[in-house]
This record gives sequence, C-alpha cells and structure tokens, in this order.
Amino acid sequence: MAGTIPRITTPSVAPPGSASRAARRSAKKARRSASSSPVHRKDWRMAWLLITPALVGFLIFAVYPLLRGVYLSFTTFHVLSPAQWTGLANYRELIHDSIFWNSVRVTIYFVVLSVVIGIFFSLITAVVMHRLTKSTVIRGVVLLPFLISGVVAGLVWSWMLQSQLGIVNIWLQDLTGHNFLFLGSSGWAIPTVALINVWKSMGYNAVLLFAGLQLIPTDVYEAARLDGAGEVRIFRRITVPLLRPVLAMVVILTVIGSFQVFDIVQVVSPNGGIADASNVLPLYIYQKAFSEFDFGYASTMSIALFVMLLAITFLQMRMTRAGESDLS
Repeated sequence: MAGTIPRITTPSVAPPGSASRAARRSAKKARRSASSSPVHRKDWRMAWLLITPALVGFLIFAVYPLLRGVYLSFTTFHVLSPAQWTGLANYRELIHDSIFWNSVRVTIYFVVLSVVIGIFFSLITAVVMHRLTKSTVIRGVVLLPFLISGVVAGLVWSWMLQSQLGIVNIWLQDLTGHNFLFLGSSGWAIPTVALINVWKSMGYNAVLLFAGLQLIPTDVYEAARLDGAGEVRIFRRITVPLLRPVLAMVVILTVIGSFQVFDIVQVVSPNGGIADASNVLPLYIYQKAFSEFDFGYASTMSIALFVMLLAITFLQMRMTRAGESDLS
C-alpha cells in the first residue's frame, strides 16, 4: 500500500505594495482617531483662536484691497461720483501713457542700483561681522539706519546734500572747489536716492545674511584653509554658494522693496524731480490717485505693478533656485 503524500500548504504571498498600502491605511486611521480625540479637538480650537486675528487682518487689509483694486481698474472712479464701468479703457490708456513708461524705466534704473550696490555692501558687511567681530554693539550700529523712518532719513539726507549749506557739499567744496547738485540734477537724482535707500536698508540685509552665514559649518572653512585656499577664493567658492538660499531671499525682498519705494523719493525729490528724473512708479500712482483723484487709472497702474512684481519674483526664484541648498 502506497504511503500517502503529505499535503504541503504554501503561505499566501501578498501582492507587492499591499503591505505598504495597509500600513498607510492603518496610519491614516490612527491619525484620524487621534485628531478626533477630545484633546486634539481642543488643540484645533485653540489654533483657530490664535490664527483668526491674523487671518481677519489679512482678509481686510490685503485680500479685500487687492480685489477692490482689480475692480476699480476697470472703472472710472473720482471719489465724489460712483464708479462707472469702462472695461479695458484704462489698460488701453496705460499702454499709450508715455509718463507711465518713463516711470517704469526710472523705477527699473533705481531698482538695479539699489539691488546691486545694496547687496554688495550688505554681503561684505555680513562677512566682516561674521569673520572679524562678535560685538553686539557693532551689530546694533549696523542695524540702526533700518530702524529710522524713511521720512526722517530722507529729510536728514536732503539737508546734508543741499547744494549750498549741506555738510556733504561743504566737504566736497573744500576738497574739489565745486558744488554738486545731487538732488537738483536729472542725472544724479536717481543714483542719489538709490544710495540713500541702500544706506537705510543695508543693515537689515546684512543681519539676514549674517544669520545665514552662521548656518555654514566651520569645518568647511577649516578644510578649505588646509587645502591652501585664500580668503577671496573661500568667499567665491564656499561662502556665496552655501549662502545662496538666504542670499536669494534677500535679493527678492530688496527687489520688491525697491519697486515699492515712495517715502524717500517723495521727501528728497517731490513731484518727480526735474523733468520727471525721479518720478518712480509708486510716486506716479500717488499723484494720479491723490492729486488728480483718478483712482480708477491709479488702480490700473497698481495692478500693473503687482503683475510685474509677481513675474519678477517668480523668475528670480527659478533662476536662483531659492528653495534648494548646497549644504548636505
């Protein structure tokens, strides 16, 4: 009699990925049950309680003015009369407005000077603070101009640069024998305003870059020195690449702030200066809105400025790879 062959059962093998899907489902159920617990419900209520004031302020002071401005850009609105829908008339006028395009050119010139000069000196100042000094007093002095109001800074610098009695011109006259029309010249107006803006914002940018420098490991610098690298090569090959995310953020913030400059220009060079040499776009928008009371056309220019800033910021973030870091 032949022996019976024992029956061998093979364990069932789960299809690939089913275990991970089951793990994800169980984790999701665990999170759902944890979030629905009374303790977490109290956390959510507290979170909404803390977020609500900022959210309400954002909706009232940011979202609503933006939507209102978009609507007014398609209307004719002069405050004392109700807004009248005109469609794309304001945008057609904008395309053929020579003063608007001149303001765009002046603004771009101002932004380029402010960003290039400002970032250069801010980076040098941050590196000096990081490598040569740890004094909090020096850091406070560097940050001090940023704490001064733009109107106050503009008034002080306009007095100092005055062609006859300004202390800067007195010194230059002693050195060269000539007076300089810094704010009264069409060629020097924007460079002068840009330098004042750089002086005011350089400390804040330097502090941001200084914070970024502290994130770079010191081992990297020590290894570079052991390989015989000098200070200039270390700065070009190590400091700048590793500082790129913070540097990109500072550049973007500087560009946005420079495009929106108003107070300094209005104080040191009111009404756009000689031959509209310093008539930046925010100043032209202000003149249209609060001097001519043409809020519809002023809203159109504001929307154009907003779109330009969106496009420039997007391009900067893509070109500088602001979200990536070389630190591993």
